Amino acid sequence: MVNWCELTTTDERGKVLYHNAFTTSLPLNDQNVAKVVEAGRSRWKIENENNNTLKTKGYHFEHNYGHGQQYLSSLLASLILLAFLVHTVLEWMDDQYQLLRQKLPSRKRLFSDIRTLTSYLCFESWGALMTFMLQSFEPVPRH
Repeated sequence: MVNWCELTTTDERGKVLYHNAFTTSLPLNDQNVAKVVEAGRSRWKIENENNNTLKTKGYHFEHNYGHGQQYLSSLLASLILLAFLVHTVLEWMDDQYQLLRQKLPSRKRLFSDIRTLTSYLCFESWGALMTFMLQSFEPVPRH
């Protein structure tokens, strides 16, 4: 058995700005319904932002399905999720990576620059690549 509630947000003219319904196994009452809706919206926001990042910020997540006959699409999806995890940890823990993310206009640009550099140059380590990029950072404006 589940309970559900819904939230509709409108502007002053009555135009619907947001509408969603949430299900829960918790009993709903006047004291907890606002918290259930808040938790549901937070979860939806997190999932939506992660999916948006994976699809539009350089990971090309949706383009890797349907390849191969048995396990290739699952392998590619797993590798993309692993890359996303590593990049998230780098954003939390690696000072040089954080500086580069601040200096470059987008994650796509960072990935493109790393791909270009590692196509032509061999770096001894991740740290060496980050140091090289930070020391010679003079981005060319893209129009």
